[in-house]
Amino acid sequence: MKSSWVKYLGFLGMLGVLGIFTDNIGFYGFFGFFSFFIYFKVIKDERLEANVNKAARNAFVVAIPVFVIATVIAGIMKDLIVFSYAFIALFVLQLVTFSFSLKFYEKELRKE
Repeated sequence: MKSSWVKYLGFLGMLGVLGIFTDNIGFYGFFGFFSFFIYFKVIKDERLEANVNKAARNAFVVAIPVFVIATVIAGIMKDLIVFSYAFIALFVLQLVTFSFSLKFYEKELRKE
């Protein structure tokens, strides 16, 4: 049985430690990645992989219009700081969409 790669996203939580050393509070958001460590306990099967793929698709579909809108707004305003904030928002939106979609699909699985 193949292993799921989702559990390794938890290691990105270590980047949150940089917030302590750099006094940049933006790094503290990376501590949220520790929640992906729960997938070390999840049984790996074809349905989990299908749910991960569906959740990744949802995150991608949400990202495309947001990226296009952000690019147009940054182009109109001619201010690159808008694009940098849009990049941060897009990153967070993709992760939230992926996380909630995966949680929804896994919860749907337990109801059956």
